[in-house]
Amino acid sequence: MGENTLRALTSDLAYLQAWSLAATGASLPWPAPEALALKFVAHHLWQPNQRDIDPRHGMPADVEQSLREQGFLRSSGPHAPDTVRRRLASWSTLTKWRGLTGVFSSPALKSAIRLAVRATPRSRKRKSAKAVTGDVLAKMLATCSTGNLRDVRDRAILMVAFASGARRRSEIAGPRTEQLTIELPIAVEGGPPLPSLAIHLGRTKTSGAEHEDVVYLTGRPVDALNAWLAAARIESGSIFRKIDRWGNVSKRAMEPGAIYQIFKSRAAQAGLNPEAFSAHGLRSGYLTEAATRGVPLQEAMEQSRHRSVQQASSYYNNATRRSGRAARLIS
Repeated sequence: MGENTLRALTSDLAYLQAWSLAATGASLPWPAPEALALKFVAHHLWQPNQRDIDPRHGMPADVEQSLREQGFLRSSGPHAPDTVRRRLASWSTLTKWRGLTGVFSSPALKSAIRLAVRATPRSRKRKSAKAVTGDVLAKMLATCSTGNLRDVRDRAILMVAFASGARRRSEIAGPRTEQLTIELPIAVEGGPPLPSLAIHLGRTKTSGAEHEDVVYLTGRPVDALNAWLAAARIESGSIFRKIDRWGNVSKRAMEPGAIYQIFKSRAAQAGLNPEAFSAHGLRSGYLTEAATRGVPLQEAMEQSRHRSVQQASSYYNNATRRSGRAARLIS
């Protein structure tokens, strides 16, 4: 199990325990009765207009105040359905780890969640307000043109992250040189062959425990990566590393959070709103760019390693609708 998953389970357990103490006056019971799981849904998925009529609707004021004072509750209003589902899933996982049978697949609980979500319309917010498409990436890359060591590294990070199918921050920060395999050059009609490289990602968020993910780089991203490895004199170990104020390259891998900061910094230097872009914007941007350029969905998913056709196809459908005739009846 990955570090991020364990961190999320720890966070969810802390929240569930705090909620149970505030709502019932007792620690979280194992296994939890169905009534307690239903109470959790009722406290977190509620209708604001109904609360105006009935103050007892939703999370009680004393429970809300207790969670807010402890720092567990920051926003006002009902929770996001995905957050509630994730916490229930964590609750279920933790119950199974104790060798117990939970109630989390009960028809009553599933029905309660479905009806609560339907009754509380909520617009879905993207993890990144805007997608990092090809034009946005080009502006960010233009800020890496001085040739100093930091620019060489950041250029390689941006190009590798995008071209490898929009990798997650941990998947960019983590790989080592031992996970790179030089492939045969790719023949291109009317031009010289392009360098090719395979990155063996190992087990990722969307791969099974029994298998590893492999993605490929071709052309300019390979050149950018090789330029960084040569400039930093990296022959083994972590690929992307921290550079101190004196220009010394660390021997340790960068933290995933540092990848996030690089995206924010380069967006600001490019004259873009850094709040509108994040590393996760690569995920949507990559598929949007692939759809715009006519790359088949299945081929793009092989590189991005998306498991859900429904999720990946939404970017293709949106790109088609934006550029289609139906959206240009008045233009």
